[in-house]
Amino acid sequence: MKCVISVLGKDRSGVVAAIATTLADCGANIDDISQTILGEGRMFSMTMMVTLDPAVADFNTVQERLAADGERLSMQVLIQREDVFQAMYEI
Repeated sequence: MKCVISVLGKDRSGVVAAIATTLADCGANIDDISQTILGEGRMFSMTMMVTLDPAVADFNTVQERLAADGERLSMQVLIQREDVFQAMYEI
């Protein structure tokens, strides 16, 4: 299952590592990643396209684990199914 993950919050070290570790633990593959620092280094933004392996961890499990990462990192971490994400932006 393809999903889009977005991460936003105050820049700090270890964000990519924490999210990538959770995804690896859940058997997910990072297909594409883009990140940037906004506002003179104060705001971190990252978007990932990932493929989940439901045999290892289903969508809800991955969502819960990423939400826990977000709380630990004091960042907003959201995951959406790609089809839902695409439908939201259709004209």
